[in-house]
Amino acid sequence: MMNEGLHMNQALPLFVAIPLGAAFLIPILVRVWRRLPDIVGNLSTLSLLVMSLTLVGKGPSTYYMGGWRPPLGINLVADGLSVLLLVVVSLVAFCATLFSIPYMERYTSKSRYYSLFMLMVAGMNGVVLTGDMFNLYVFLEIASIASYALVAFGTEAEELEASFKYMIMGCVASTFVLFGVGVLYGKTGTLNMAHLAKIIDENGMSPAIWFAAALFLMGFGLKAAMVPFHAWLPDAHPSAPAPISAMLSGVLIKSLGIYSLARVSYIVFGMSKPISTIFMVLGGLSMIVGVLLAVGQWDMKRLFAYHSISQMGYVMLGLGLGTPLGILGGVFHLLNHSAFKSCLFLCSGAIEHEVGTRELKKMGGLWRRMPVTSTSCVISSLSISGVPPFNGFWSKLIIIVAAIQARHYVAATIAVVVAFLTLTSFTKVMRYAIFGSPAAESQKVKEAPALMGVALILLALCCTSFGLLYPVLKPLLLGPATDVLLRAGDYISLVLGG
Repeated sequence: MMNEGLHMNQALPLFVAIPLGAAFLIPILVRVWRRLPDIVGNLSTLSLLVMSLTLVGKGPSTYYMGGWRPPLGINLVADGLSVLLLVVVSLVAFCATLFSIPYMERYTSKSRYYSLFMLMVAGMNGVVLTGDMFNLYVFLEIASIASYALVAFGTEAEELEASFKYMIMGCVASTFVLFGVGVLYGKTGTLNMAHLAKIIDENGMSPAIWFAAALFLMGFGLKAAMVPFHAWLPDAHPSAPAPISAMLSGVLIKSLGIYSLARVSYIVFGMSKPISTIFMVLGGLSMIVGVLLAVGQWDMKRLFAYHSISQMGYVMLGLGLGTPLGILGGVFHLLNHSAFKSCLFLCSGAIEHEVGTRELKKMGGLWRRMPVTSTSCVISSLSISGVPPFNGFWSKLIIIVAAIQARHYVAATIAVVVAFLTLTSFTKVMRYAIFGSPAAESQKVKEAPALMGVALILLALCCTSFGLLYPVLKPLLLGPATDVLLRAGDYISLVLGG
């Protein structure tokens, strides 16, 4: 008999099937008309965005693959946390594909780009929805392998070197995750997350289970680019085409790294004091190291990449606090980061597309010649810096207040100091790139193509509205996502019954 409160949702497999189908169709359709990849790619991401928005505000739902119920069968679960990530992935993916229509004209074989892009989206959606540990690994690998190829898409020496480093580090991370899955299966005889959580809750954390937890922490920590696992990110993000940089920073490190860490730590193992402390230490280290490395950067995309490390530290800190307010702040900052960081990377792509450089000192005065791009860049810069009333301010404030309430005064101080250093760093971006005296390279610059501008405006509106719409977002998106992590027992009973 079906659990009360949980219903079958036949649409859940489509979140994987649509991008997978598009990935295989696009190389064929390009032979019919060269514009079809643009159309199919954007229609696919738009349909995913609409489908994800239809799940908002509804109760948790599931889908049993082949009709087999867990723990024997594989299931997909859309709870509050999954729905939040689906919305984030779909929103950024749609803006990225829209931006790609004019931006990717400079590259050859646009069809292969869209095909790899759709594979990456399918992998991320699979990671977010799956209720099975081995399938989590499989989807993680699909997204990762596609992203390795996309980082190297320009095939220049810099891109190939960055992709190779990213691939080596990613393979190490995947090995940790697969090894952890094997240890869990050998110890418990099951791979279903809910069933695993039930067994661990009944029998406690044995040394083997702790070993698996350590493997997952290292594997997913590498995927999330947490310090000290961050070495691949500063090369991979700047080297990739701008839409891929937006996807890597905006959603990939969240879905493959932060989301997976949170799901496994809170649901499967149960958040304990040692895991909580590790989360907070990793978060604090990432915040400090990331922002200090960013302050000295003059390459626009590398500067943004280092801030990805720093801002993910805020999310880890909020999740590590383990309090309802801390988790709410971490989840809210995850949503906000997807908007302002994706917008920043797309702005850098638009500027590089028109100016031909990523060096801040070779820009200047862009607000006169590129008003849409400059306005979007300023809004997202103020947002990531935590300036009110933009969305970044509210999520950072919640995390700081949560740290003070939990008597973690050092963590709260670090969060405040890092916010000021972030503002200092982005003051440099606005001083040298947007305002200031125009450099020789930017004398004859014009605004980026219209479709690029539409993508930037959409994300800039998100940066402006998410903070102001918090009273609406909390009951619809943020509250349900927070409840999933706070009440792991509900997940077990929803999936397994009883």
